Amino acid sequence: MPAKIIDGKAVAARIRAEIKQKVEERLAQGLSRPGLATVLVGDDPASHTYVRMKQKACAEVGFESFGYKLPADASQEDVEALVEKLNADPNVHGILVQLPLPKHLDDERVLNKISIEKDVDGFHPINIGRLAQKGREPLFVPCTPAGIMVLLEEAGAKLEGANAVVLGRSNIVGMPMALLLVRANATVTICHSRTRDIPAHTRQADVLIAAVGRPLMVKADWVKPGAVVIDVGVNRVDDPTAKKGYRLVGDVDFDAVKDVAGAITPVPGGVGPMTIAMLLRNTLRAAEMQDAKKA
Repeated sequence: MPAKIIDGKAVAARIRAEIKQKVEERLAQGLSRPGLATVLVGDDPASHTYVRMKQKACAEVGFESFGYKLPADASQEDVEALVEKLNADPNVHGILVQLPLPKHLDDERVLNKISIEKDVDGFHPINIGRLAQKGREPLFVPCTPAGIMVLLEEAGAKLEGANAVVLGRSNIVGMPMALLLVRANATVTICHSRTRDIPAHTRQADVLIAAVGRPLMVKADWVKPGAVVIDVGVNRVDDPTAKKGYRLVGDVDFDAVKDVAGAITPVPGGVGPMTIAMLLRNTLRAAEMQDAKKA
């Protein structure tokens, strides 16, 4: 029986509608409009696209959006000074520094400068540290892993006691994803470029998260029958039959794996829309927390 397709687009649309309603309620109560500031350094086309998508999403739910662009040769001091300015701005509830930054900049130092209460991307070392510790709660969780947890719930995945395998160990997805799964009482294996015999690990997975950036890497015989498969990868592959000359595929060979898995996310339309939905949710939460502080 073919897998259940986990429709991230539909789930994200539902979350956005809930956020929009909460913003309208806030404004009716005389509270401030949530504000998200984006900081973009340099000319990376993908980063420009992502920031435009985030700004458009803000407008759709009624947020204020503040866009800041710095040249590719901006100094460490310039970027940090801008972050400090945004920390002090009461109209800005969340700050997002678009990664990757140009190579001459120290992104850890920049992320450290963001106020933990405005760290809506969830990358501040204190938030990540709290995520990694038992009994501690981060103020914000990184958006893509947070969105994946919502999709797993949507798919009816039973995480307690499950074997979960995460392919990839990036700071943005792989590592925080593994930490969230551990918090949900799954038994977690992280596979990476030095792992021996990756398919032997993935075949044991009740839940498989693929986040490595290698097109169609996960084949049908890598997947345990009935597993929940979440595909984080977004890769361009040449396709002369496509209008743009390429098409987007994930890290999972969707057409083959959908006949083995119990549930699977498509690419596009799976994890991608959830990332921005979680960013909006985090920004609304930041505004609520900052309101409570003023009260």
